[in-house]
Amino acid sequence: MQTGKVKFFVESKGFGFITDDETGVDIFVHVTGTNGKELKEGDKVSYEEEDGRKGKVATNVVVID
Repeated sequence: MQTGKVKFFVESKGFGFITDDETGVDIFVHVTGTNGKELKEGDKVSYEEEDGRKGKVATNVVVID
């Protein structure tokens, strides 16, 4: 599992981006990848990365302390 920080998440649109801790690259996250959990800017998260239609997508996103 990778870790990162939520750069932003637009709840009304259901998507946002996570900045990977190791690479600094922004990864797209859709609400379907959060298992129904709300994400907020600055949340520390762990996630898995998969190939999406337009690039990398974060899945199985979990907020960590």
